Amino acid sequence: MLTKFARLSLLLLASQVSFIASADISQALQHEVRSEANKVRDDARKPEQTLRFFGVTPQSTVVEIWPGAGWYTEVLAPLLAEQGKLYAAHFSDAFTLLSSNYMQSVRSDYSKKLASHPVYQNVTLTEFAPIADMTIAPPESADFVLSIRNQFYIFEGEQSLRHGLASFYRALKPGGVLGVVAPLLPEDKLETDWQGSGYVPKQLWLELAAEAGFHFEASSDLLHNPKDTADHPDGIWSLPPALAGGETDREKYLAIGEAHQMVLRFRKPVG
Repeated sequence: MLTKFARLSLLLLASQVSFIASADISQALQHEVRSEANKVRDDARKPEQTLRFFGVTPQSTVVEIWPGAGWYTEVLAPLLAEQGKLYAAHFSDAFTLLSSNYMQSVRSDYSKKLASHPVYQNVTLTEFAPIADMTIAPPESADFVLSIRNQFYIFEGEQSLRHGLASFYRALKPGGVLGVVAPLLPEDKLETDWQGSGYVPKQLWLELAAEAGFHFEASSDLLHNPKDTADHPDGIWSLPPALAGGETDREKYLAIGEAHQMVLRFRKPVG
């Protein structure tokens, strides 16, 4: 029979398990904070390969742009918990389009997530909006800024992208990396009315990132989806997980899968 001291020791040990950080990305993907619903999307989103392409390590300081409900946070927080740092730059009321009840609700739920488990203790919640002068992290503090599955263009077009890139540049250390995952507009759709679709031309990202001072380093076809024709009635939101059309053509969109995405790596110059 366990003594009171032995029982206390076991309880302390159990609590310490919750604080254990993941030694690498593959271990972070198995952390207890990850929901089963999120794990199901790993095949489509390839988080391990994506983070390795960008170069993220357990020692990195990372800014996650618009983490939403925290799909990537559930991977990044365990990975960075012990030796790294995560800034979660969530929706901001400074951008009026983002002050909707939906956006406020998502941000509130995210804050509750951060309070729900000790592995999130090294996450600092900040704000981001694609407007001028947003501070997403202390200047030149980040090794990585990750903008994954965001659609800034739909707000104020190129100006939104310019403002976002300026914020990312300020937050990064010299030599730091901007990692972008964004819906890719096929070249044969350039002459269509794509501006509200969520898809964006790769060349636009390349040109505006260079204008902001970044050097383009590499791209990957890791998240290319040849089934995605990029001509859906509700843009990228026709596809899973949003399925904006409800039951209309639901099976069709499930068969297509998640949107065709570009994966781009940029670097802030040293000196």
